[in-house]
Amino acid sequence: MPTQQLAPNAQVRIGARGSKLSLAQAGYMQRRIAAALGADPAKPEEVERVAPLIVITTTGDRVQDRRLLEIGGKGMFTKEIEEALLEGRIDCAIHSLKDMPALLPEGLCIAAIPEREDPRDAFLSLKAECLEDLAQGAVLGTASLRRQAQMLHRRPDLDVQMLRGNVDTRIAKLQAGEADAILLAFAGLRRLGLGHLPKSLIDPIECPPAPGQGALAIESRISDCDAAWVQAIKHAPTTIAVAAERGALAALEGSCKTAIGAHAWFEGAHLKLIVEALSTDGQMQFRHAGEADLTELSDPERSARDLGLSLGLAVKADAGDALAI
Repeated sequence: MPTQQLAPNAQVRIGARGSKLSLAQAGYMQRRIAAALGADPAKPEEVERVAPLIVITTTGDRVQDRRLLEIGGKGMFTKEIEEALLEGRIDCAIHSLKDMPALLPEGLCIAAIPEREDPRDAFLSLKAECLEDLAQGAVLGTASLRRQAQMLHRRPDLDVQMLRGNVDTRIAKLQAGEADAILLAFAGLRRLGLGHLPKSLIDPIECPPAPGQGALAIESRISDCDAAWVQAIKHAPTTIAVAAERGALAALEGSCKTAIGAHAWFEGAHLKLIVEALSTDGQMQFRHAGEADLTELSDPERSARDLGLSLGLAVKADAGDALAI
């Protein structure tokens, strides 16, 4: 990893939510950022000096008894953190990219995206190995409208119940019998050292995950987007793939009010993308797939986003009013 000479007072203040998963993700990026600034990532006191971690509680963390769409959508996990960025109380924020709305507040940008973890959804159950093995009318717990719609499309007999909370809380509710199965992002489980818990993984082409799932986003003020430490932690293939997925998200005006899935992957120099949207009951499904050859393109990220926009608009045209809730 390229580094820059560590100035005597060099410091990048990092904002993050206080959940166990958020802190695990932020801690990983804290060490990466510190190393990019020239610090030794193996020395905690040096890491904390140059890249102090500041915990910020968001509305999404405080309100756990309602779906996000009822309290304002995905922005409820980023609002307070973005306010701290704009006010200069922190210099960057670490987010799960899937939690970030398609549009950011004026003055802020996604400065860097490091290499993505596994983007698939994970199936957890004490009673079944996979979705198809669940008994008729089984209870599936999820707070995601996308997961609800995708699973009902495959199993319309399921009783889908709202299940919010951090990873530990959801797993505890599964163990307590509040649901027969739950779905979680496999990336989050792996980052928490719980990658052994899923009974199976959901095929990302059959059921595309949330746009950007498995990827982390480092958000900063636009004035800091080209800082040397930012450039040092970027991962080009991930950045290009999620640009396609978030292009689809933007075209579909996606939020927690819309069941949208998008999955991009590389086959050689070809970027492939599948985009889908579903009605909340899973009865209607709209899908488009496409690809782009990025071999000789001067701006592959923009080309990827354009691919996502075009496929998202095609899905939107097919769906018409069917996605409104």
